[in-house]
Amino acid sequence: MRIDIISVLPELMESAFNTSILKRAIDKGLAEVHFHHLRNYGLGKHRQVDDEPYGGGAGMVMLVEPLDNCISELKSQRTYDEVIYLTPDGETLNQKMANTLSLKNNFIFLCGHYKGIDQRVRELHITKEISIGDYVLTGGELAACVLADALIRLLPGVLNDEQSALTDSFQDDLLSPPIYTRPSTYKGLQVPEILLSGNSKKIEEWLHEEALKITKEKRPDILK
Repeated sequence: MRIDIISVLPELMESAFNTSILKRAIDKGLAEVHFHHLRNYGLGKHRQVDDEPYGGGAGMVMLVEPLDNCISELKSQRTYDEVIYLTPDGETLNQKMANTLSLKNNFIFLCGHYKGIDQRVRELHITKEISIGDYVLTGGELAACVLADALIRLLPGVLNDEQSALTDSFQDDLLSPPIYTRPSTYKGLQVPEILLSGNSKKIEEWLHEEALKITKEKRPDILK
């Protein structure tokens, strides 16, 4: 998987890909992440990338020309499965979407900033718009890190235990059941006996029942 990220603050994201599972995926050659500083495509000697909105109003708007030039240059080098704009008014990211996107190979992530991007960029290039929640960040950089993490961890070979991703919350429209490890008793709190029984079938049934119960309590909206 290759992800090209366009941003006015690429340095904000670098550490996210230099540690833990994302770094391991990149080191193994399972994923590539490339940053593209929009200022390199800015206009004039000051490398301008934003201007005041037509019609007035607060804030600044990211210019169409630098974004169009950057995306067009990337597209001239390879075919992209999706050009994704991280924006609060996009479709809300969920596990089903992450599963589907993880099967694709090449992406451009466009990080919004200021009040957003000129609408014509959306019309010319954007194929999918994604939000990570109903709130506003100062820019799309952190959202891009979240989306990249959600996709890359699903790639075969990234996690040490590939079955782990299949048992995560939301994979079966359920939240995860309670989990325990040693010791079996701590400060009077006991691990449920069923988990110590060795009866795989009974354990699986118990885990499913607990997941269903927790989902009903916390997130009834995701139950089919």
